[in-house]
Amino acid sequence: MKLNYFTKQLSTVGRWLATALFCLSAIAFIWQGAFFSNPAAMADTNVNLIASAGNNVKGKASEDAENTKGFIRDTADKVERTAKKNAAKVDRADDNGGFFARRAKKDAARIEKRAEEDAARTQKAVDNTKKAVKGAVDNVKDALD
Repeated sequence: MKLNYFTKQLSTVGRWLATALFCLSAIAFIWQGAFFSNPAAMADTNVNLIASAGNNVKGKASEDAENTKGFIRDTADKVERTAKKNAAKVDRADDNGGFFARRAKKDAARIEKRAEEDAARTQKAVDNTKKAVKGAVDNVKDALD
């Protein structure tokens, strides 16, 4: 297939543009190489980036811990409300306040107590995890200083 005059010119221009782009990128890489050969010029920037990332990680860990604690508290409240509702339903069903009503009230009290204990234990674990993350970030930052 023969190329007509316009297509041939377009092909030539395209080759020149590709060659120019290749040369320009080669010059850019060579120019950047001069900065990479001096490690002292890059060391401070990396430490600042790591310190900045460390602060971001600490902030995110604190934020996530607070969100998780709120979720844990909400879950404990929902469990307690459900236990109270169930006890109230049994109490309404048993008009005399008999064995089943007393048993449902005891169960509700026990469920509420366990929900509070579980929520406190889980929140303590979240705090410990947050402290561990912050400690690890501090250790990395100290190692790089």
